[in-house]
Amino acid sequence: MADPQEPHDDADAPLSPEAEKDRAASEGSGEDFHAASLRAEDEPDTVAVDDPDPKDAAEPDDVIHEPGDVDSDTSDGTSGEAVRVTPDGDDAPMDAEPTDKKRAALVYNPTKVDPEVLRPRVSELSAEAGWAEPLFYETTVDDLGDLATRAALKEDVDAVLVAGGDGTVRAVAEALTSTGIPLTIVPSGTGNLLARNLNLPLDDADAMIRATFDGKVHATDTGIARIRRADGTVEEHGFVVMAGMGLDAAMIQNTRPELKKSVGWVAYVDGAARSLVNAKPFRVMYQQDGHGHRLHSAKVQSVLFANCGALPGGVALIPDASIADGILDVAVIQPTGPLGWLGVWRKIWWDNSVLRRFRAGRRVLERRRDSSVRYLRGTGIELATAPAQPIELDGDEFGEATRIYARVIEGGLQVNLPAGHDTSTL
Repeated sequence: MADPQEPHDDADAPLSPEAEKDRAASEGSGEDFHAASLRAEDEPDTVAVDDPDPKDAAEPDDVIHEPGDVDSDTSDGTSGEAVRVTPDGDDAPMDAEPTDKKRAALVYNPTKVDPEVLRPRVSELSAEAGWAEPLFYETTVDDLGDLATRAALKEDVDAVLVAGGDGTVRAVAEALTSTGIPLTIVPSGTGNLLARNLNLPLDDADAMIRATFDGKVHATDTGIARIRRADGTVEEHGFVVMAGMGLDAAMIQNTRPELKKSVGWVAYVDGAARSLVNAKPFRVMYQQDGHGHRLHSAKVQSVLFANCGALPGGVALIPDASIADGILDVAVIQPTGPLGWLGVWRKIWWDNSVLRRFRAGRRVLERRRDSSVRYLRGTGIELATAPAQPIELDGDEFGEATRIYARVIEGGLQVNLPAGHDTSTL
């Protein structure tokens, strides 16, 4: 009997001519696979072939735009570089005055926070702690926060605070990965997914700002996604919560911005409903690091790569995921039949978020055979598909890709937590 925790795998089915053609589209020849591989050069090539048989592999629901698709805003004479401001919000030179004291930098999204309140409070609490006047950087259309963070690092700051949506947190965390400079998250915006997974206070900005100066530093993992576009270009981006390919990315695209502003993260329910109307499965070829050379195949609606697994509302998408275990958790969403999506929601909401809390419920789950959501765990995984499918990183649409290789950097991000914060469940 197949392992119930493995995705449907068609490895043993005979290859028909049509399936062979589709397999070549998804996997390519051995030489092409080597050239397109997103793993390190010293990692082994994939040589085994499964039967994908993807006759009904779906086109993407819609074209999802990459962040770079937005034309740069040069109306104010800037050219897409990081923007630093004074404590009063006026333009400031990028080179800061040197100081012998410790100094923090605040990177914030001015559309998600009230800068006139936040900047003075960070200055006040910095002074109380005996630190120098902080450096302030605003995100722009051209800089999601990574350029600002790198500019702050050039000034030898001792900590970076971030205030904005999940996309801002992702960009700042990406720039801080492997630097050893701790990050303080001041919860803002709609989702606050990383803050929720760290069990941080969502309505006490002062507590989080103070954590920069008198809190404790906790090492967390960082996700890395190397993606290949249909034109062959390869990019690498970080994520701190999860990345995804397929329906979840379409759902984010179909979420109306005006609804997010009025009802917050609940707006994603509307996006999901609008995406499900035209949702179709697509075929992926995948290979896990450390599992030999065998290339597997599965027909899916979505694949999620998780650094941590909790969603707003107490929903445990991936209940075993930990942000500090050095392991990448993968959820393969593959509903079957007209009632398949009911199985997905039962698995995510009822099974993971309710039954798993009780001993009797866990016994029920041990006896249940449910293939609507499958889980994989490891250090990394590579997926290939054709045609290209939409992808998302930490809730932001990131274009379409034909390949994605996801892994985690264990302990790659240092995070400031309030003094006495419980880390036993992280």
